[in-house]
Amino acid sequence: MNYALKEEKGFIYVDEGEGDVLLLLHGLMGALSNWEQVIEEFKNEYRVIIPILPIYDLPLLTTGVKTLTKYVHKFVKHKNLTNITLLGNSLGGHVGLIYCLSYPEEVKTLILTGSSGLYENAFGGSFPRRESYDFVKEKVEYTFYDPKTATKDLVDEVFITINDRSKVIRILAMAKSAIRHNMGKDLHKIKIPVGLIWGKNDKITPPEVAVEFNQILPDSELYWIDQCGHAPMMEQPEEFNRLLRKFLENVKPKV
Repeated sequence: MNYALKEEKGFIYVDEGEGDVLLLLHGLMGALSNWEQVIEEFKNEYRVIIPILPIYDLPLLTTGVKTLTKYVHKFVKHKNLTNITLLGNSLGGHVGLIYCLSYPEEVKTLILTGSSGLYENAFGGSFPRRESYDFVKEKVEYTFYDPKTATKDLVDEVFITINDRSKVIRILAMAKSAIRHNMGKDLHKIKIPVGLIWGKNDKITPPEVAVEFNQILPDSELYWIDQCGHAPMMEQPEEFNRLLRKFLENVKPKV
């Protein structure tokens, strides 16, 4: 990744550009590099900030989506961020939903892509053959419409991660926490504009999940990306950025 990591007060993050804050939250097996094309596209108009979520560093007993949400809030307070546009993929979207409910005064807009919170065919549900590189490769490829998106570097990274015992037990704990914290009954309370940018071929949070989010969230717009799986900003970055820009333009206050 071409962007410098900053570190202060225990927070590690990317902070590029100036303007209104676009805060990006990565998923359970995600990384800052997942957002590289989004940074490149929007850093000239927004202040794009991506904190590393401490998924592998939390005490096991407190590993969960609510703890991650509190961590993001501490980060927001530390950086004195206000009027945030929040964008989350997968688990990051789930954290974004809880954040909007817990701290509604801080977020003006939310964008979800492949978000958990209603239902997911969880990659982190179990790893029966985590020692098998081919098994892990197959699992990573399952995330995308085009298996070629699962580069060797990406597969290597996941393979190393899930063969670290400390990390894998936290991945499993986080996945279970996400399943427990179903957002269905609370989504109607989120009144801000929400953009849903979804891969039509997402097998982890399938299209019907996006439709349900769209039906329950009071002020939401749903955009589809064809030939695209669970991480549109990685697999179809140009189309993802086009739709993200379209949504952001739609919700801008009219002068």
